[in-house]
Amino acid sequence: MRFRASTPAMSQPVHLRLGTRSSPLAMAQAHEARARLCAAHGWDENAVELVPVLASGDKVQDRPLAEIGGKALWTKELDEWLAERRIDAAVHSMKDVETIRPDWLAIAAILPRADVRDVLVGAASIADLPKGARVGTGSPRRGAQLLHLRPDCTVVPFRGNVQTRLAKVEAGDADATLLAAAGLERLGLKIGTPLDSEQWLPAAAQGAIGIECRSDDAAVSAQLAAIDHAPSNAQVMAERALLEGLGGTCHSPVAAICTGEDELTLKATLFSPDGSERVDGEVRFAAGHLLSPLALAADLLARAPASIAEHFAG
Repeated sequence: MRFRASTPAMSQPVHLRLGTRSSPLAMAQAHEARARLCAAHGWDENAVELVPVLASGDKVQDRPLAEIGGKALWTKELDEWLAERRIDAAVHSMKDVETIRPDWLAIAAILPRADVRDVLVGAASIADLPKGARVGTGSPRRGAQLLHLRPDCTVVPFRGNVQTRLAKVEAGDADATLLAAAGLERLGLKIGTPLDSEQWLPAAAQGAIGIECRSDDAAVSAQLAAIDHAPSNAQVMAERALLEGLGGTCHSPVAAICTGEDELTLKATLFSPDGSERVDGEVRFAAGHLLSPLALAADLLARAPASIAEHFAG
């Protein structure tokens, strides 16, 4: 493999094996990560090899994620390939990464965060959904928020990638569905109505791409650090700290959004699964001060009724 030697950094070929799930959206995210790495280091595109890995979560799509293993189904195979040194780093959608990760792994970079909002496909707004509308989603958060605003609607369990879920709506399996704006944007799809993130909070870490590597691999960590976006990193880590404090699972309906750069504002809402009850909280703090999100989690749990609390802290 030969590279243009226009700078001293390129005098030796550089090769990084970047693992990714094999879905179209995951591959689009991996292409973005590779482009940013090559731009930051002056590498030829061929210096970064994309290694697709079929994740367990992509294999089983006929049951809710929470019933078949939760978020670990998105990371299990990539973790194994990292442990076996078959890849040097792994690209993840951060909202799909378990809150507590093994010590031998490190989140070495968070890319600039994309649009955090959800998009409603099938109606101009939540209010415009027809009475009794069937809305497809496999997310407890989206389902609970929908039922809180529109208790007349019915949640239809949906699994599958973006194209699969859109096809289900087209086939009449549901009247509408909810998708992440960032995912649609990365796939080049301009459809649906973005929902105001102040009124309809997204998932923690939504819109963020993260890259993990082995924590003892200083060389790869340094390469990845060049594309870490500090404000996005601070926001995502605050939201993940909140989740850690809540002790939630894939069954836990929680929405959160952190904004700001040096001074952050974290807003969060916990719901009962049927959407009938909710508890809200907000905290302001300096970037990197992760005790504040933990304190917000404790406050939310202390104020949550049993119908909410039983789905957290455990």
